[in-house]
Formats: sequence, C-alpha cells, structure tokens
Amino acid sequence: MSPSTSDFSPPSFHQQLLLAEGWADYELLDTGGGMKLERWGEAVLVRPDPQIIWPRGPGGRWDRWDGFYHRSETGGGRWEFRRPLPDSWTMRYGALTLKIRPTDFKHTGLFPEQAVNWDWTARKIADARAAGREVNVLNLFGYTGAATLAAAAAGAAVCHVDASKGVVQWCRENAALSGLGDAPIRFITDDCLKFTAREARRGRRYDGIILDPPAYGRGSAGEVWKLEDDLWPLLVECRALLSERPLFLLINGYASKLSPLVLGNLLAQLFAGRGGRITVGELGLPTQRAGLVLPCGICGRWEAE
Repeated sequence: MSPSTSDFSPPSFHQQLLLAEGWADYELLDTGGGMKLERWGEAVLVRPDPQIIWPRGPGGRWDRWDGFYHRSETGGGRWEFRRPLPDSWTMRYGALTLKIRPTDFKHTGLFPEQAVNWDWTARKIADARAAGREVNVLNLFGYTGAATLAAAAAGAAVCHVDASKGVVQWCRENAALSGLGDAPIRFITDDCLKFTAREARRGRRYDGIILDPPAYGRGSAGEVWKLEDDLWPLLVECRALLSERPLFLLINGYASKLSPLVLGNLLAQLFAGRGGRITVGELGLPTQRAGLVLPCGICGRWEAE
C-alpha cells in the first residue's frame, strides 16, 4: 500500500534564488538565441549558454562585441576578436583582484554568479573571527581560487585543492594580485577524494568546507570522477573532516543537471541528527535588459546554528 500524503515528511531545508547583484566590473547585458552578451571590465564578450532557449528581444546591442566564441559542431570552439584584447586582464570584486583570460573552452577563469557564495562564506568567517575564533577552510575543486581568496580575505586559513596544476597556479597569481600572497593558503594539486581521505587519516579538521565538483573529470593521476558515483563518498569524507565546532559546508553544482532538491536531500542525510540549517537554491545572474534572470547552477549550504 502506498503511503498517503499525510505520511510524507520531507527533509527540512529552505529554498532560495540567489542573485549575484554586487558586481561593478561585470554585467550580463543581454541573453537570447542560445547566447549571452557580457561585459568583463572594458571588454564585451559573447558566449554560448545551453540554458538560453528563449529568443533575443528587440533593441539589443549584439553588434557591439569585442570577442565572440563560436562553438564547433565537432566539439570545442574558437574565439573571434574584433579588436586586439590583452592575453589577460583583471577585474575587481570587493577586495579581490582576479585575472581574466578567454580560454579555448569558452570560459574566462571566473564564474561571476558565485559571488553570492563568496559573500556568504566571508560573512560566516568574519563573524567567527570577531568572536575570537581561528577558522580553517578547505576548498575542493577550487579552480582559480576566488572562493579561496574571499575566505582568506575574511581571515581564514585556507587549503586550496584542485587536480589541475595550471589552475592552482592561476590561484596563486590571483592571491598575489589581491594582496594575499602572504596569506595562510596551502596550494595543493591532487585528486580531491584521495586528498580528503589522507587528511582524515592525518587528523586534520576544518571549520568550513567548500566543494564545486564537476559532473565528470579526471584527477591529477588520471583518476575518473563521476558525480553520481563519487559525490556521496566525498561528502562522507568531508563530514569526517569537520571540526568539533564547524561553521558550514557549501556545495555547488555548476556542471550538473541536478535539482537543488538533490543537494538538499544529500545534506539532510549527511547531517541527520546534527542539527543546523540547510538552504538550497539556484544561482542566477540578472540581465540588464528585459529583467530576465539567467540560471547558472545550484548550491546547497549547511550551517551550524
């Protein structure tokens, strides 16, 4: 016999739409027809986005681009530039200065929608520091390090881990640009699942953990990562790494097609019996024209109460 509606008790978590609205150096100018028109500092770029299935509206400024990424039917793509752009340039967000570079894979080394999570973790860390606590943070799949630097700028000691040596070096450069070259940051090139298991055996503990796992990837030694198979074991390892007085665990799902409810269910099971508050939601970027919001991934937050 199937349970009735009254027998169903869903996990307790909150859902939100989280919009990154604090940028000065970045703007999402327009969207439509599978493309997005963006201002990155002084440069205007056009890039494809599979979420944009609505048409372009009238009166757009789509002809005023400096760089246009053309996707290839056989995979990958190429950039077309109307005027010479530097190989890289910098953008600011709050106290952070971050290097931008149009890459062969259409990305620029920065995901601006993540600013809402940088702000959230920075507030959690700053509040703990104001209460006299030392704070240690682990950032897994840390990419070029904006989340790492936001945590460090707020006063945390951070361990930054990514399987790509190139993006770990990019994080080092961003740290120097942001005046955090001497901050207590450990830069680690390693497979995240193997690293967390070793950290647990070493007895290391962290007050906050940030994860931004891909849907699919390979580790530093060719290890295969599949989100649907490997995320739960990684979360269990992360739970073991939390300190006796943890502050938060944050997980992003940029590359996955999962619902935010999936992250809520995972966190509800992970922290069953431990209390705290769980918030899940979509990350979005407001479009300057037409009042639309571009969905840019999902996130789940657990925070101690």
